[in-house]
Amino acid sequence: MATPVKKTIAVLPGDGIGPEVTRAAVSLLRDCAAAFNHQLEFRELPFGGAAIDRTGLPLPPETLAGCRSSDAILLGAIGGPKWDSLPLEKRPESGLLGVRKELGLYINLRPIHLHAALRGISPLRPERLADCDFEIVRELAGDIYFGQHELHGDAGTALDIAAYSTAEVERVARYAFERSAARRHHVTSVDKANVLATSALWRQTVANVSRDYPGIALDNLYVDNAAMQIMLRPSQFDVILTSNMFGDILSDEAAALAGSIGLIPSMSRGREGQPALYEPIHGSAPSLAGKDVACPLGAIFSATMLLRESFGLELEARWIETAIERVLSHGYRTIDIAEPGANTLHCSEFTERIRTEMNDVLVHNERYGWGV
Repeated sequence: MATPVKKTIAVLPGDGIGPEVTRAAVSLLRDCAAAFNHQLEFRELPFGGAAIDRTGLPLPPETLAGCRSSDAILLGAIGGPKWDSLPLEKRPESGLLGVRKELGLYINLRPIHLHAALRGISPLRPERLADCDFEIVRELAGDIYFGQHELHGDAGTALDIAAYSTAEVERVARYAFERSAARRHHVTSVDKANVLATSALWRQTVANVSRDYPGIALDNLYVDNAAMQIMLRPSQFDVILTSNMFGDILSDEAAALAGSIGLIPSMSRGREGQPALYEPIHGSAPSLAGKDVACPLGAIFSATMLLRESFGLELEARWIETAIERVLSHGYRTIDIAEPGANTLHCSEFTERIRTEMNDVLVHNERYGWGV
């Protein structure tokens, strides 16, 4: 059994279904703490639209301070039509850009993993899916999202500037090569170097970094071809390395391979020693809010990433994931991932099923090849 840890987690439930799926994830983290004698303190803080309603700001100073002083951050989801009329810099999404900037989060990791029990909900035929298991490493602190933005409505013109430096590309490239070194030793760098100056710099810098990793194969794809290849033959990929905007788009496309964007977790991290942020990649789905029907798996898998990546608690992460696989193999589903004949549960019921399986796995760990 791992040595008990004492950690603080900042919890940002956010908007829409965010509070529901975050509540599910936190409940399982509490179970882990109780079972393994860990001391996990959860600090719930206002963020996004909920924070705007309370304080007028999407990222209040006390929320930022709470994030800075925590060991990790768990985010639900933000945004919704309620705040769409606000200026760009005052919308919930600006709070997310703000926390990334203030905490120096420059790497976003999104694993695309198909669960055996859910392969039937993927839109691809089994022979195209094959062994689909790859990671997308997205640069998070540069590109067009953080460039200059101008909107001149009277003149009918607008401007968005994308910018990258060699240092920004190099640090995320090194992270991608390190991830691949622990996987299948293959990095695919995605850009648009035939058109964009930032992409030309990107390709040149990635090639230079690759010389330090002679055991890892590197290939390059233009983003339009990469989007096609993800659908045609996803099993060809190990680690995809790409820029902020391209990574945002491609990871949502890749989520379709798993059958639902509600299944995909993510981690955003910066320098060693700084808190990383974990969140499902889905949106706030305001039409589903309060109905107890949202799939909590993206948030729960974000929590297991948190345990594994920030706290080094591999056994605890596998405990939750083993229970999830058992729940899915028994045919239990939330409505968005349900196939004909599935036993459809509400979000809270689905979470309780996971907790039940966690307890069963813990009691009969040898039976399931899982042990403390």
